[in-house]
Amino acid sequence: MTCQVEVLYFARSADLAGVRSETISVPQQITSLQLWDEIVKRHSSLVALRDQVVLAVRQEYVLLGDQLLDLHTGDEIAIIPPISGDIMNGIGDEPKDFIKLSEGKLSADEVSALVVSPCCGAVSLFIGTTRNNFDGKKVKHLEYEAYAPMAEVEIKKICTNIRLKWPSVRHIAIHHRLGTVPISEASVIVAISTPHRTESLEAVQYCINTLKTTVPIWKKEVYEDEYSWKENKECFWAKTVK
Repeated sequence: MTCQVEVLYFARSADLAGVRSETISVPQQITSLQLWDEIVKRHSSLVALRDQVVLAVRQEYVLLGDQLLDLHTGDEIAIIPPISGDIMNGIGDEPKDFIKLSEGKLSADEVSALVVSPCCGAVSLFIGTTRNNFDGKKVKHLEYEAYAPMAEVEIKKICTNIRLKWPSVRHIAIHHRLGTVPISEASVIVAISTPHRTESLEAVQYCINTLKTTVPIWKKEVYEDEYSWKENKECFWAKTVK
C-alpha cells in the first residue's frame, strides 16, 4: 500500500531541491533510509547531504537507517540539515559520561544540563544532601575524603555497567563533592538521560547504590562534641572488616 506524504525542505536542502514542499507517494511501510532514497530519486542533488541530515517524521527526529516507519496519508516529512553550521546537538552525538570529584559547591542545574539531549524524553536526577540530625544527634556538617584516582576508575566502571544494563542510556553525569559539605547542600548528584523515563529512573537508582558499594569515598559526620566515620551498609567488604 502507498500513501501521500508532504515533504518539507529547509535551509540547504531547499536550495538543492529547488522547492520548499511537495507531496509524494511512498510505501506505507518503509525504512527511514528507503524514504530518504525515494526523496533523492526526485532531487539527485540532495545526495550531497547524505551524511549531514536527519528526518523529522510527524515532528519527531529519525536517523537514516533501518528504522521501520508506518506512514499515513497527510504525514509531514521534514528534511533537517545541520543547524547553525553544526551537526545538531544530541542527534548522532556519542553518549558521554561526565565524572567530577571536587571541593566546590555542586549545582543540580549544571549537572542536569550536561545530560539533556533532544533524543531523550527523560532526565532522572538524584541529589544527596546533608541532613541536620542522625540518631538523635545534631549534625553540624559532613566531611568527605576520597582515594580520587581509584574513585574515578570505579565510577567509570559504574557508567560502563549502566550502559550494558540499559543500552538506551544517552548521557550520564556523576558529580561528588569532597571536603566539608554544610547542612542542606548537595554531596552527590547523579543525572541520566534516556528516551523513556523507566530506564533513567532504574539506572539512577542502580548508580547511587553501586557508588555506595564500590567507590572509595568516605564520609565523616561531625556533631557538636564528636564525629563518626559512617560505613555504608552497601559496602561489599564491610562484613569482613573487624
